[in-house]
Amino acid sequence: MKTTIDKAGRVVVPKALRDILGLSAGEALEIREADGRIEIEPVSTKIRLEDRPEGLVGVAEEELPPLSDDIVRATLERSRR
Repeated sequence: MKTTIDKAGRVVVPKALRDILGLSAGEALEIREADGRIEIEPVSTKIRLEDRPEGLVGVAEEELPPLSDDIVRATLERSRR
């Protein structure tokens, strides 16, 4: 896919690619240079482990939206590719 850099230095990620990667408006991205390329990836959510009576539980260090059936289904589909 091709895109351009506008006068303000912004790059548009094409909708088809955003859909494939599950990216949405306002999502934090990490951008870096590597071997003359630009690499962009979603910022990972920081997780800490808590020891609870039912066992170790991963807890996000920031508020996350509720996990819906659609999000789970889309994530499974992306991981199967």
